[in-house]
Amino acid sequence: MSERLQILLAGMVAGDPHQGGATWAVLQYVAGLSELGHEVMLVEPVVAEALEPKGDVVRYFDSLPLLEGRAALLAQGGEETVGLPYADLLDFANGADLLLNISGMLGDERLLEAVPVRAFLDLDPGFNQVWEATGSDMGIALHTHCVTVGARVGAGDCSVPTLGRNWIHTLPPVALEHWPWTGEPPRRSAFTSVGHWRSYGSIEHDGVHYGQRAHSLRDLLELPRLSGERFELALGIHPDETEDLRALGEHGWALLDPYEVAGDPDLYASFVRGSKAELGVAKSGYVNSRSGWFSDRSAAYLASGRPVVAQDTGLAEVLPAGEGLLLFGTAEEAAAAVQEVNAGLGRHGRAARDLAEEVFDAGKVLPRLLERLAVPEGEI
Repeated sequence: MSERLQILLAGMVAGDPHQGGATWAVLQYVAGLSELGHEVMLVEPVVAEALEPKGDVVRYFDSLPLLEGRAALLAQGGEETVGLPYADLLDFANGADLLLNISGMLGDERLLEAVPVRAFLDLDPGFNQVWEATGSDMGIALHTHCVTVGARVGAGDCSVPTLGRNWIHTLPPVALEHWPWTGEPPRRSAFTSVGHWRSYGSIEHDGVHYGQRAHSLRDLLELPRLSGERFELALGIHPDETEDLRALGEHGWALLDPYEVAGDPDLYASFVRGSKAELGVAKSGYVNSRSGWFSDRSAAYLASGRPVVAQDTGLAEVLPAGEGLLLFGTAEEAAAAVQEVNAGLGRHGRAARDLAEEVFDAGKVLPRLLERLAVPEGEI
C-alpha cells in the first residue's frame, strides 16, 4: 500500500466532547495519513440525539481542526449526519482502499462491505479482546485484519486473548508537524498527566484482573513523598470517589480540571508542551496482561521535548528506554526515575524529542502499518 490511497477512518473525536487528548489520538491518524498524501475521510457514529444542531457534541465537532470538508458524525443505525452527507460517505466508501476502524465502532454494513481491506484498530489492548472473548460482539469478525497498539499481544507471557487472529503491532503515531519542539523551558514546575480515574468497568479473565488507572494510581500514592516532586493530574474523576479523592489530596497529588486545562485539542497541546515531564500511569489491565501498551499521550509529550516516566507494561522489550523515556514498576522505581529526569532535564528533553522522531513519527509508523495491511491476514 505505497500508492496514494483512499482511507475511511472511524474513530471518536466528538461523541464524548471536551477530551482534547482523546480527540488528538484520532487526529494523529488524520494528519499523519494526509501528510503522506493519502485521502482521508473520518466518520464517527454517535447516538442520534447527539446530532442536535446546537448541542455540545456538534459544537465541539465543528470546532475541531483538520476535519473541514472531510468528516461526518453519523447517527447509529441511520443515515442522518452532521458534516458530510451520508451519500458522500457511501460514495467515498465505495472507492476506498482501506478502512481503519478504531475499536470497531463503525458497524454500518453498507459502508463496511464496500471496502476491501478492513482493519480493526485496537487502541485499548486487553479490554477489546476480553470483551469479545466473554460474549460482547466488538465487530472483529467484520474485518480482514486486526491491528493493536499492544506491542506484545500474541507473546507467550502476554495474557491478552488473540481470538485466533494475527494481530499487527503498531505504535501510536505523532504527526510531528503539529507537535513542534521549541526548546522552551516548561511553564509548569511539575510532572503532569492527562487521563481518567476510571474509563469503564474492570473485568477478570483467565485469572488476570483488567483494571483501571485507579488501581495503578492507588499503588503510587506515596510517590510525591518518595520523590520530593510535585505532580499535577488532569484527572477525570467523579466527585463521588470521596475516599480516593481524600487519599490523593492527603498524599500531595494536585488535581486539575481536565476540561479546563485539556478540554480541546489546543488546550491539550498547550498543557503537554507546558509541562516539565509526564508521569505516564497505565490502566492496571495493560500492566497485568504485559500487553506492551504505550500511550498516545506519552508519544505527544515526547514529541514536545518533555521526558516521560512511564509505567512498564512490558515496554522494556519494545522501546529504547533510559534517556527521555524511563520506565518503572513500583513507586520506588518511579521516584528514582523522576529524580533522574530532574537531574538532567535538558538532556532528557532532547532525548525525548529524538525518540519521537526516531520511533513515533507518523511518517514512519503509518507507512509500516500500511505495508502490513497490504498482506492478507493469513500470510502475516
